[in-house]
Amino acid sequence: MPDDLIREAYSHECSSIGFWPGGEQAPYPFFFAYAYPAPAGFNEAKVLPAEARFDAALGEFVLPYDAVRESADPDAAVLEFAQSTYEAAANLAGWDRAALEMPMKR
Repeated sequence: MPDDLIREAYSHECSSIGFWPGGEQAPYPFFFAYAYPAPAGFNEAKVLPAEARFDAALGEFVLPYDAVRESADPDAAVLEFAQSTYEAAANLAGWDRAALEMPMKR
């Protein structure tokens, strides 16, 4: 990725979520979420669903794929993970949520 793009992406509030299929660092598939810069206490935040946890070695929250696959509503589990990790970052860092968020369409 171009350096100027990276600089812009991480120059303001950043909450990211993604998927890791597994590899040397972590041999199982999982969804991950991180904030940059991570606010104080982010690693101790309570996030959802219950199977999500902070992985200190990776420096981010992880939600095992198997937990999502086996849940009653996999889509809701991933959305809950994304929303709760974002809210943890935004609340702990004091982000201007009104300026950052759009109302959810139903």
